[in-house]
Amino acid sequence: MLDHVLGRPSVKSRRLQVLAVLTFWSVYLVKGPRHGPPLLRRLSKLSSRALTGWQIVVLTMVYLYATRNFSTIVGLASPEPMANMYDTKYFRATWVLTALDAGFWTAMKIKKKWLRDFASIFFTIYYLIAAEKADNKVRKVRGMITVDHLRISWNKGSTSPSLSFFQNLLRPRFTRWPPRAIRIPRPSTSDYKEPVSAWLYYDGPVSDLVHINKMILDIPGGGFVAMDPRCNDDKLFAWAGKTGLPVLSLDYKKAPEFPFPFALNECFDVYTTIVRSRGRCIGMSGRDAPKIVIAGDSAGGNIATAMTLMIIESHIKSRGIASGQPPLPVPDGLLLLYPALDMNIGNWMSDEQMALVKDRGTKATNKNYIRRKTMQFSDVAGTPHHSDDEDDQSPPPLKLDTAVVAEGLGEEDQAALASPQPKYSHANPQEWTDKEPASPVARRKSLSHQPEPLRTRLAMSSMLSYFNDRVLTPEMMRAMIILYIGPHNRPDFSQDYLLSPILAPDALLQLFPKTYFLTGERDPLVDDTVIFAGRLRKEKRALHAQRVNGRDPTLLDDFDEKDICEVVLIPGISHGFIQFPALYPPAWKFIDRCAQWAVELLDTADARALREQQAWEFHPASPQQRHHRRVESSGDEGGLEINMTRTRGRTISDEGKAKGSPGIGSTSPPMPTISSPAPVNGDGMGPEGRSSPLNGVNGNGAAASPSLPPKRRKQVQKSKSIIRLNSSDDLLGRRMQGLAGPLTGTHDDAD
Repeated sequence: MLDHVLGRPSVKSRRLQVLAVLTFWSVYLVKGPRHGPPLLRRLSKLSSRALTGWQIVVLTMVYLYATRNFSTIVGLASPEPMANMYDTKYFRATWVLTALDAGFWTAMKIKKKWLRDFASIFFTIYYLIAAEKADNKVRKVRGMITVDHLRISWNKGSTSPSLSFFQNLLRPRFTRWPPRAIRIPRPSTSDYKEPVSAWLYYDGPVSDLVHINKMILDIPGGGFVAMDPRCNDDKLFAWAGKTGLPVLSLDYKKAPEFPFPFALNECFDVYTTIVRSRGRCIGMSGRDAPKIVIAGDSAGGNIATAMTLMIIESHIKSRGIASGQPPLPVPDGLLLLYPALDMNIGNWMSDEQMALVKDRGTKATNKNYIRRKTMQFSDVAGTPHHSDDEDDQSPPPLKLDTAVVAEGLGEEDQAALASPQPKYSHANPQEWTDKEPASPVARRKSLSHQPEPLRTRLAMSSMLSYFNDRVLTPEMMRAMIILYIGPHNRPDFSQDYLLSPILAPDALLQLFPKTYFLTGERDPLVDDTVIFAGRLRKEKRALHAQRVNGRDPTLLDDFDEKDICEVVLIPGISHGFIQFPALYPPAWKFIDRCAQWAVELLDTADARALREQQAWEFHPASPQQRHHRRVESSGDEGGLEINMTRTRGRTISDEGKAKGSPGIGSTSPPMPTISSPAPVNGDGMGPEGRSSPLNGVNGNGAAASPSLPPKRRKQVQKSKSIIRLNSSDDLLGRRMQGLAGPLTGTHDDAD
């Protein structure tokens, strides 16, 4: 109370108060009267006659407990804010994660590592019991979080010996081989020379890679500031063991030491080196160009998407300019797990506003204000402040050379590429329906007030409604964006689509490869995922309609929108569920599903390459035309389609594969595929605690594999759960149902 009276509440003042109180009563108990002050001596004697010392202690503790929970006893307590938000299994996992964060943050200032590791586990056990204390601790730290807090929280799985031991103990054994640390050299066209660190996960000796020309390139998340590949051992070991393919996970440089776009350039250089060397840089034979599927989660999803846009740019640039090297091929597919696609949180000062503050006439007046603004980054990052006389000019953001690229495009594509999409940014609310507002004449017909349909920008809904998320909060997103951008960059948040891929130009989206999205329905970033997928479908359909213009319009029906992208929303969960399958066991089946998606994308690439080879034999064409057919796909007239899957999931056996039948779209010689585990139980989990791989196109049995018997295929088709959204109104209704459900108590709880 005293620190509040003084107007300076701080940890130091509270610490002094606690020490003063403890010192006073300790001295009084030792030096003072045994039965207390004179006024209380008689009461103390009477109580000592009627009660024992044990009873007095217990009654005191019961009294204190009752006073702390008085509002609960009388029925005036506030409801639990997350009671109707999450699935029970996911909430249980977040309870453990909150205790771990609170315990490690409490012990982070201990200098000796062995003592810090022991204290972290000790405090974690305490916070598991005192859950409310853990919530308060985490909420206070996140209010002014720093890069050290983020790294301690997200790197604890690989830096703490105790947690590493328990993770290895609980993780099923997927492979017999440990990951290998390798370094990928930079291409000759790169501005950087230092090799890129990576970890190679492969279930076999490296010498076997000469027989494989397929791989998964993984870009881990971690808010751009933390988490190396070893923090994702559960996912990477599972992918390597179930697909039989090499999984290369990049250990790119982290912010704030290496701000944007350093990590993006690293990942792009690795992809270029793999393609130019035909996989020899990781041990492949180099005879054929490897087929690559790119995977990314959270911040890694942002980098993976931006890197794909850079690859498409370089591909277009190679078509427009005669170069000595062939065009850089577009990846064969993407796996994006709860990606962060928009860095514009709408709280940034524009260049025009900053120019007013830094005007020469008011520079002396605003000097202290400008210093405080420039120190905000240093306070978050923990780095020294730079000089006040630093040059305000910063290098321009990484952008596409539209003049060069336009040489390889048509007039409509040039116009689309020249105009990015700022309307999809958080700072620019837009209407998502095409309905015209009611005219004044129509409104005068009735004097009654009628509710207007919600016409705000959809991407704001999840960020505002799930701002109290137990995994990803607005304070954390703000800190991560500040750290990633760096103190000297001033990007244009309404146009820089390599920073915010949701703003990508239409011309680049038309060449985007097939993408699978997997995210939680209660994720603060979920709306950006849905919007980006909707833009992909829209632009692919427009491109196909343009190419069949003047022909039979029914040709549109020959194309399936699932060839463009698929979005799987998981009810009742939020962000980062793939990162902790030991705490959230249903995550194993989602990891299996991603492994099957990767194999499906690579098998489809094999089939497409075989068709192109056959077409080339009968109808010779230029290499550019063959590549152009390879990277393009289209969608039909349908709207957004989202696969809604329960966390319990459904499993499908591989009994058809055991009989030797080919997989989906498999036209190439046999290659490693997802292995079939032991029989599963009712929850879709195997005897070792991992889920069996899900067969089918959309991962939940929506499209049965040809290898399934007819009877089993009918059961799968009956069990599919697909909600078809034909318009933005339907999408808005579905999203609002998820937002308003916990408030009204009418939502369906996830099993």
